[in-house]
Amino acid sequence: MKTIIKLAISSILIVSSACTDVIDVDVQTAPARLTIEASLDWEKGTLGNVQTIKLSTSTLYFGNNTSSGVTGASVKVTNNGNGSTYVFADQNNGEYTTTSFVPVLNDTYTLEVIYNNETYTATERLIPVVDISDLAQSRKKGFNDEDLEVNVIFTDPGEEENFYLFKFKKRGDLLPYLEDADDEFINGNEISWYFEKEEDESTDKIEAFVPGDIVDISFYGISEQYSNFIGILIEQSGGTGLFSSIPVPLKGNCINVDNPENYAYGYFRLTEMVKRSYTFQ
Repeated sequence: MKTIIKLAISSILIVSSACTDVIDVDVQTAPARLTIEASLDWEKGTLGNVQTIKLSTSTLYFGNNTSSGVTGASVKVTNNGNGSTYVFADQNNGEYTTTSFVPVLNDTYTLEVIYNNETYTATERLIPVVDISDLAQSRKKGFNDEDLEVNVIFTDPGEEENFYLFKFKKRGDLLPYLEDADDEFINGNEISWYFEKEEDESTDKIEAFVPGDIVDISFYGISEQYSNFIGILIEQSGGTGLFSSIPVPLKGNCINVDNPENYAYGYFRLTEMVKRSYTFQ
């Protein structure tokens, strides 16, 4: 009986090997595009003078190019109200920095990037944000009433329409979680925005918060246009599901004025932000 089993297994292996074909799959490619990471965030209580803009080029998903930083570009930001111009110096690694930026809430700024003899521009307003009045923890607001969640408490201004971005990052995690919100149904009220760790789809496990965990929280005031952009980005980065929309190329607000078809990826945003940390008990 053992001999028969061994022979049968050998036959299966031979047949399987004989039926193996190498299939070449044509993967869609696209031209490299300039990617502009221009998030000028002014943390409350700081001068906000040190700012960095990152430029890179898009790379193939299956490519082996690990460095795509763009050097040799010209980068500047102008306050449209008072005409002040801030030149961002090339650090020769894809980063462009300034130490003289002056943030003015509700003022409008224009970004200009000149790269490969083409000019990219974007315009955005510096959006204020309210303070976080308190942080707390609970177990009853999330999807699992046994898991710990952090609550960010703030009061939404009632006289205006507001849009928010939250960034939550447990210390020790590689990546943060992003969540966007608006005040359509909460205008003028005290808000307790909760966050609990989500299920890890790669392992089907929920790595819930436990006492002693520390979560770093960033709370941003954002424009409606950026809210629309980041909302789609968050949805697409979460993968596709039964009710998910089909992923589409996501264009930001950076326009190529010389060659509109050669648009840039990325977004130019200006926000006021609050940073806090919470330790679970």
